[in-house]
Amino acid sequence: MYRRALGKTLGFVGYTIQYGCIAHCAFEYIGEFVVCSGPSMEPTIVNYDVVFSERMSRHLCKIEKGDIVIAKSPFDPHMNICKRVIGLEGDKVCTSSPSDLFTTHTFVPKGHVWLEGDNLRNSTDSRTYGPVPYALIRGRVCLKLWPPHRFGTLSESPTERIIKTRGDSDSD
Repeated sequence: MYRRALGKTLGFVGYTIQYGCIAHCAFEYIGEFVVCSGPSMEPTIVNYDVVFSERMSRHLCKIEKGDIVIAKSPFDPHMNICKRVIGLEGDKVCTSSPSDLFTTHTFVPKGHVWLEGDNLRNSTDSRTYGPVPYALIRGRVCLKLWPPHRFGTLSESPTERIIKTRGDSDSD
């Protein structure tokens, strides 16, 4: 009797470990569901929207300007941020706020991206902490899942701060 109970318990533990490993690999390498909070991406993503963040683009270095990404915060590694990619390595980006009298620019260094929220007046982003290392990107947001009436792909940047470079216009 004890042997049978022990066998069933060990079998259950074995299946639990197997399915746990499968779930971990799926969330680490395929994608994850993320509940967004904060006003920085309004009106594109509002508080408590649920999005799907796929991980393959990050691993294949296919993150492009205009993509919305989930990244580790440069200030707090325990916190994730959701921002739009404004510039890739080598791009010249505007670093000033819309309310600034003079515009300033900088170049994004190799291995980094420039991230900004769509709500420029209420976003802590690369204008505050500078270029973000590519390695901090966790995934690319490709789908909004919740609320149901806003289900679908994400819209273009409402700020129009993405500057096309010569290389971008050649491929059009």
